[in-house]
Amino acid sequence: MRKNIMAGLLFVLALGLSLTGCEDTKTRQENEQLKAHVAELVKESGELGNRADALTQENAALKQEKEQLKRKAHTKKTKKSKHHRSTPNGQ
Repeated sequence: MRKNIMAGLLFVLALGLSLTGCEDTKTRQENEQLKAHVAELVKESGELGNRADALTQENAALKQEKEQLKRKAHTKKTKKSKHHRSTPNGQ
């Protein structure tokens, strides 16, 4: 009777260890996939950060150019207005 209990106990222990080994393999594979995915996301995040910085600089440059064009347009309007006012009323 004791031999049957010991044999059953050893069988359960062996079965448990083999199942644990399979789970470890699956878990390792899943961890490796997740690590690769995280590395890819970190890389994309860095690229997006760089792109955002570039767009911010481009936006600032365009705003500055817009302001310069507004000033030029305002200056031209002012010069034309002054020119029209100085002409005689008869013409």
